[in-house]
Order: sequence, then structure tokens, then C-alpha cells
Amino acid sequence: MKDHDPRHSGLDAFLKEPLARVLWSRRTRRVPRGYDVPAGSASYRSKAAPMPLGKLEEAILIAATGATGLTMPDRPWQDETTGAPIMSKPNLVMDGRTAGSPDNAQGTYFFMINDEGTYFIRHLPPPDPGADPWSEELLLSRAEAAKVRLLDHRIDVPSGMRDFPAYLDSNRFLSNRPGTTLFFPVVDLSHQYINGLMYLLTQPDKARPALIDDRNFYRPAGTRKWIQNGFLNKDIKLPLGAVYQMRTEIEASLLMQNLFLVTEALGLGAWIHGAISPPVLMGDPKFRGRFGSMLGFDYVSPKWRFMDLLRWHCLPVRAMKHVRSHAIGLRHRGEALIRCKCPPNYASMSEAVDTVIAGKFGPGGLYKSADTFESIYKGDFGARYLAEAAEYDEDVIACCRDICSYIFDTHGRFPAHCDAIHAPGIWLQAHHVEEEYYDQLFRNGTTERQRGHLARWHS
Repeated sequence: MKDHDPRHSGLDAFLKEPLARVLWSRRTRRVPRGYDVPAGSASYRSKAAPMPLGKLEEAILIAATGATGLTMPDRPWQDETTGAPIMSKPNLVMDGRTAGSPDNAQGTYFFMINDEGTYFIRHLPPPDPGADPWSEELLLSRAEAAKVRLLDHRIDVPSGMRDFPAYLDSNRFLSNRPGTTLFFPVVDLSHQYINGLMYLLTQPDKARPALIDDRNFYRPAGTRKWIQNGFLNKDIKLPLGAVYQMRTEIEASLLMQNLFLVTEALGLGAWIHGAISPPVLMGDPKFRGRFGSMLGFDYVSPKWRFMDLLRWHCLPVRAMKHVRSHAIGLRHRGEALIRCKCPPNYASMSEAVDTVIAGKFGPGGLYKSADTFESIYKGDFGARYLAEAAEYDEDVIACCRDICSYIFDTHGRFPAHCDAIHAPGIWLQAHHVEEEYYDQLFRNGTTERQRGHLARWHS
């Protein structure tokens, strides 16, 4: 680690914090500086004013959600018994991130909310390998490059509507208040849903599952031809409901834990809790009449079909019009910040599948970039990997197209058994701690990190 300017004592202290101590002392501290706590005989009244995080503090938190370098395709390339090539190129990207995700899909995006506005956080490429990733200059410049200002104010519901379905119970008193910074994650599942299906279909002969639709009487999910010709094993039945989200949603939870540990190392207070209800916050049409468009995600609502009565217990009445709506993208000033791999973003599911394939194996695709793998491997091992590790064969791609097309044609949306954009429904709030409250009521309410934070960061 390079030496840092001694004027940045807070950054230096953060970089020197041992993980074991941070992990052991991680605690939720809900009360931000400047806030009262009405609690009967344990009530507390603050003498301080709310104090927002500084730019550098927020930049460190943004960095904790982002790319950190290049990951490694450290997996076998061939079957150990037959020597035949096996599909060893499942990754969607090779950029490493502070948390893992299935096939390195990195479908998680964050919104940051503070007193100055509501921001979308872009995915940036990793910093230059020769740069110090923890220099103040780089942290601040990358944070500014990542932020897309969606609103010039803190997103919220009107003060008189801070109850369910917007906020849960006591959360409404301390959550998303002036002086706090929040990180709200959403996960695009659609890209990895397609990629994960193809990886599933690369299993050896007799080990490829026959996908069936548990929302359509357990009939083949576009797989009848592939079961009959023996490509799929009819005795290994896999319901689409079991496939569900392809575990892609796990990345968001891992990143939230990382963020929490970073706030602890910085000496801030942090709190992972229920966000404004995602359908409200994201602008689901069921709630726009009451709360407005909020973050303004693009939603689609499948047209009602007679079989929906049996498949989804959905009636053709006005109140049910948007019951199966889901978000499929986010645009800002003409730019697609999130664009799910499904119609109407693409003309068909076949086109969406082909787009995923092209992003990996087409001209300019990930696995056509010799420079990327030369940067990962020593010597000529990168070239060997690209030449010897197998890609998806035509049957895998064609079967995946059939499954994805079946899902959309049958249910009017893709995916059908989960949303294209998953919102875990939580956010992390970071804030300066109301130290006197914790000192007055609790044993070991704060650590030296919280007690020394203002002197290190805001003296």
C-alpha cells in the first residue's frame, strides 16, 4: 500500500483497519446525528444538527460496490475421463467486483440517495492496474464518473404518507432523513437467466434436464422436441419455478454486507432495512396514481389470456390489469441505463438470446478479446484458453431459444416465474452517529471508530 497524504487522516485510518476487528464489532446503529428518539422513559433529544457524509466518504462507499480488477477463469477445460472439451466460458464479464455472482453476471445496480439528489451508479471498468485504487483523487473522480443524477432531490413519499406500503413501522422515523446517504440495489436477472440456461444445457449427455412449466400443468417448457430427440433427459425434470432467479439475486446481498463492513471501518453508523416498498419506489403502475413515477422504471403488463385464469389465478377485471406487471428497464434522457433481455427491448426472445451470444462470442465479444486474457494469464496461456476451451454448440443455443420463446409466448413476459428486475426490498443507510444517544443508553454502544470519526474526517 502506498503512503497517503497525512492530511487525509480518515482515509489512512480506514485503510489500516484490520478486517477481523471490523467484522467482530459490526453493529447496526440506526440513529443518525441530529435526531431525537421518542421512546417513553428512554427518550432522547439531540443537541446536534444533521450532518451529511462528505464527498470522499461517499466515494469510498461507491467504490465498495464496483469493479476491482480482472477475475480468473480457473476451471477445467476438458473432461477428465474422455479428454473432450467442456464449456468453460460461462462468465458474462471478466471484471472482478467486490462480491461474486453466478457466472460473474454482475446484474446488481445501485441507486444512491442523499440531500443533493437521487443517483444511478453506473458500472465502471476496473481502475488502471498501475493506479492506487485508494487515492483520494481516483476515488473522487471515479465516483463522479459513476453517478448519474436522476433527480435533484432526495426521493421520498410525501411526509403524510410515510407508512405502509411505503415504509414499515418504526423505519419511517429514522429512514431516508436529511443528512443520511442510502444505497438501494436492484438486480437485472434477464441476462443471466439466458446465460444460465445455456450453461445448464451444456451438461454431458443424459445429464441435461428436461425443463417443464409448473405454471402450465408441468408441460414441457418449449422442450418437447429436445426431449424426443434425446438431447434432454426426460427423467430429469426441472420446473421453471425451481430455476427461479438463477441465484443471480445473491450478489446484491453480498454487496450490501460489504457496504456495511466499509461503513464500520469508516466509523459511520449503518443500517440495512426495508426500503420504500420496491413497487412504490420503482414506479409500478399499480402505485403511480398514488405516489407518482418515483424512479421511473419501464414496466410492461402482460395482456390477459384465458389460460391465465388457471395458470396465474388472474381474472380479467380492471383491478387485476397490472397484477403481473414487472420492470424491464430504466432510461434517463434517452440513455438506457438498464435494458433487460426481453421484449419490448428486443423484437423477440430469439433476438435477445442472440444478443447474449454476440456479447460473448460475436465480433468484439468478450471471448474474442485476446488482450483481456493476455492481461489475466501469464505467457501464452490466455491464447491457449481462448483456443481450447469450448463455446456453446448450436443445439444448446437452439434449445435455449426455444425455452425462452416458449416462456414469453405462453406467459406474455420474460422471465415468467420471477421478475426481469429483482429488487430485494432493502437499502443500506449510512450516516454520522448520534454518539451521545449511544453513550447515554448502551454499554459498548460505539467503538473508537465512531468516537474518533469527526476528528479524523471533519476536524
